[in-house]
Amino acid sequence: MNLLPADWLVRLRRSLAATPDHDPAHWHLAGRPLAEAAVAAAARAALPIAPRAAAVLVPIIDRPGSPSLLLTARAGHLRHHAGQISFPGGGIETNDEDAVAAALRETREEIGIESRYIEPLGFLPDQIVLTGFRITPVVALLRPDFKLQIDESEVAEVFEIPLDFIVDEHNYVPVRRTLRGVEVTLNDLNYNGRVVWGATAAMLQVLHRALQAQE
Repeated sequence: MNLLPADWLVRLRRSLAATPDHDPAHWHLAGRPLAEAAVAAAARAALPIAPRAAAVLVPIIDRPGSPSLLLTARAGHLRHHAGQISFPGGGIETNDEDAVAAALRETREEIGIESRYIEPLGFLPDQIVLTGFRITPVVALLRPDFKLQIDESEVAEVFEIPLDFIVDEHNYVPVRRTLRGVEVTLNDLNYNGRVVWGATAAMLQVLHRALQAQE
């Protein structure tokens, strides 16, 4: 059963922010506004005063009738989030003009996709991770004729998840975890033997709500 609304792209464009919102009052944790979380005080105490700014690209492959998300599995030796499923992205550097520029640069460096294949659409709320990052998700359409060139020092695998799969709320499994001394409930997404969790799964839940949003 296809749960993806026929007008999903219209709903998505309507739901995304035109500019990133870095206001701490609007940060998200585990897919929900931090201000609404019972662990808000503990989470803020676990974070550095100024979490490191990062950006990821949330690339939706624009295949007519069968759009999908492109994700990566991080290399196992990396210092942060080794082996986890993620979107292409990383820290915003001083020579990056903005979050979009950082996400495009990281995408090119990690998996070789050039910016000419990518159409940024807008932004999801900033997600914080208790390892000390504030991540700005840049949602974009990806032309299906893109070319991959994987940097194996950073990325172990590139794969796709149908967009229809992430809009089915039954595919999310709540799991209680303790991160940096803070107990949070994260909703894992299991797809073909891969477990998507943490900030990536949190961003997928926010994307899920954006795709389902009514006017």
